Amino acid sequence: MKPHDTLPYTDLPDYSDAERIARSRTFYEAIKQRRTCRYFTDQPVPRAVVENALLAAGTAPNGANHQPWHFAVIQSADKKKALRAAAEEEERAFYESKGSEEWLAALAPLGTDADKPFLETAPYLIVIFGQRKGGMNPGEMKQNYYVNESVGIATGVLITALHDAGLATLTHTPNPMKFLNELCERPANEKPMMVLVVGKPSPDATIPTHATIKKPLDQISTWL
Repeated sequence: MKPHDTLPYTDLPDYSDAERIARSRTFYEAIKQRRTCRYFTDQPVPRAVVENALLAAGTAPNGANHQPWHFAVIQSADKKKALRAAAEEEERAFYESKGSEEWLAALAPLGTDADKPFLETAPYLIVIFGQRKGGMNPGEMKQNYYVNESVGIATGVLITALHDAGLATLTHTPNPMKFLNELCERPANEKPMMVLVVGKPSPDATIPTHATIKKPLDQISTWL
């Protein structure tokens, strides 16, 4: 490898094999309770919870350490209302004409439709952008690398951190999403990739039975 500045890698805990197995099992038991929620309360959530989760997301591995993401956190009732109106317009077009029969059939067991009241009810909407250009420092316009992969990993960390804090989430991807640049006042070189709805589930919230079905280990992995 070429010479570069380094620091010792000393922060990883040195668990025994038994501890590693126990901790990995404990994490699995906790994260398997994560569910996509479509029924939120408007009960406030401390901003610090979301900030800490965003900091956790910012630790995700990424191309060239350019950290090619931006998280626009919407709290404003007016902006949430505007986002819902624009998203539902796109959703109606999808359910009425754009969506293929196969796609709509795949969604049917989840009970989804064009009505998205959670976009106004939940206390936070996090609009996740991928930055095609950027770099480490403010104002830079360097080429970013592996943007989709990097932002996807960071989003996974964000969802996991919010779940660990006892919050429900929903990933929402209206298509097209270009209206989110103007709504969130983000530059054209940033690509909106997802709206993450964040808050507490309503007392009568339900989840589709279909969503609880997860593939077993032998279907999602091979050992070579």
